[in-house]
Amino acid sequence: MKIKIEIVNDLSEDEVLIRCGRVDENIKKIQEYILSQNEAQSKIIFYKQNKEFYFPIDEILFFETEDEHIYAHTANDAYLIKYRMYELEEILPKNFVRAAKSAIVNINQIHSITRNITASSLIQFINSHKQVYVSRFYYKELRQRLRERSYYEK
Repeated sequence: MKIKIEIVNDLSEDEVLIRCGRVDENIKKIQEYILSQNEAQSKIIFYKQNKEFYFPIDEILFFETEDEHIYAHTANDAYLIKYRMYELEEILPKNFVRAAKSAIVNINQIHSITRNITASSLIQFINSHKQVYVSRFYYKELRQRLRERSYYEK
């Protein structure tokens, strides 16, 4: 598969063109990934005190419930959002994976996982002191998605 990036200065909107001999599972996955990246970028507004914040979703390490609220955590801060966890699962890009009933993590920001066979395993993030636990129930899916990430980065 060849990949080309062409920069066109006078476009009013970015455009992605996929040329292929046939539409197979790989092409469908590429299309879904591109669409999912674009969807979440425009939908989530972050709140802190009396301000609204707009920044790339890739800066989020994880989403976590606390009491009745959901917070988006970056490396150095946390922002309130106005979505439920199940809504986030529907709109977030594929690099966000459920880690527990109360947490969704960005697999692109994971630095390490300290495995605990009898209890939840500890996730640590790149360039941050923050950490969150992945429950045994969600661990297998998280590991699978991390393997997929590693495969596509090659």
